[in-house]
Amino acid sequence: MDKILEQTLLYDFYGELLTDHQKQIYEDVVLNDYSFSEVAEEKGISRQGVHDLIKRCNKILQEYESKLHLVEKFVTIKEQIEEMEKSLRETEEPDKEALVRQLNGILENL
Repeated sequence: MDKILEQTLLYDFYGELLTDHQKQIYEDVVLNDYSFSEVAEEKGISRQGVHDLIKRCNKILQEYESKLHLVEKFVTIKEQIEEMEKSLRETEEPDKEALVRQLNGILENL
């Protein structure tokens, strides 16, 4: 998974667990693609301070993921659903038993 997508997913799942200050700066740098210098000037802190805060936030978000695995489960379920959709598009008469097995597999991951 590419780094920006991973950061975005981690923030989507765990961002509310960051402080308001952390969220504002993380959103500006990661989601809004502002430079460290732009954010530092706007917030009245050093560029290094912004860099350190982003690094710390990434570590915090990764720690939540390593304990809860919500992003991992989401990505797995999304891939399974995409496989089912592809299978349905490719066949004229879907195998209902196979679809039920696939759905049960998805539900077990929840």
